[in-house]
Amino acid sequence: MKLVIQIPCFNESATLAIALAALPRMLEGIDTVEWLIVDDGSRDGTVEVARRLGVHHIVRHTANRGLAQAFMTGIDACLKVHADVIVNTDADNQYQADDIPALIAPILAGEADIVIGARPIGDTTHFSWMKKKLEQLGSWAVRMASQTEVMDAPSGFRAITREAAMRLNVFNAYTYTLETIIQAGQSNMRVANVPIRTNPDLRPSRLVRSIPAYVGRSVLTILRVFVIYKPLKFFAFFGTVFLLVGLAAGARYLWFFFEGNGAGHVQSVILCALAVIVGLLFFLMGIIGDLIATNRKLLERIHLRVQRLEHRQE
Repeated sequence: MKLVIQIPCFNESATLAIALAALPRMLEGIDTVEWLIVDDGSRDGTVEVARRLGVHHIVRHTANRGLAQAFMTGIDACLKVHADVIVNTDADNQYQADDIPALIAPILAGEADIVIGARPIGDTTHFSWMKKKLEQLGSWAVRMASQTEVMDAPSGFRAITREAAMRLNVFNAYTYTLETIIQAGQSNMRVANVPIRTNPDLRPSRLVRSIPAYVGRSVLTILRVFVIYKPLKFFAFFGTVFLLVGLAAGARYLWFFFEGNGAGHVQSVILCALAVIVGLLFFLMGIIGDLIATNRKLLERIHLRVQRLEHRQE
């Protein structure tokens, strides 16, 4: 069994050596451990550091494409070198590499397809109170959307089986963390958690440049993935709200009409008509979205078969 540890990198020459020094070269239950670096358009000496320290595989983007694309490029590269298990970690040494055996244990036991390392958010001193609460709120929202028990959705320290890796698709260019969990949950993949430890902060986060921007992008990611996987439920919710508003406005007008005061409440009729039309349009979008989602599932099956053929092990 081969395990490949992938690290997406963008201008990480100052911290990459520290992260690599902590990575294991042998693990119990694993025949081969290899390292893979995804250089996401770095302009410093990241690649030179990786080569000097014996990284087995280096994949390069000619320009910066963002964390999500770097993650998926790494996944594809790991599959091409016949990885049975993929471990994703950060180049800033945020996660303790000594926890990799615990991270892959549920996979080796056949209990999970994806394992997320749950950080001790409450005890992380360099996280502000606001960031801790937002991390917890975001994880709760992802649990609701994915129907999984993930405890730390934004964590990038995760292990993935070969089969699960071939099924993953990331549409968002910002980050892969939330989208892949929701996709896994909606695709009936088994997602597990293990508690992990973190190291002291070596540099500020490049993903969370401001709390409002991070929250906004995370909310949009969750909504977008939910629309992709559950369009009928999503649009039916808003359609029902508008229909109820329309019915209430219509009932209000009828009340006044039968009391002989209908002439002064024509605005209720207009509101009723508009709300009912908008509600029906939402239901129509839900039906169309559901048909598209059905085609997407068929395309995902085709994509998985292509992946199996392309990355089959000789």
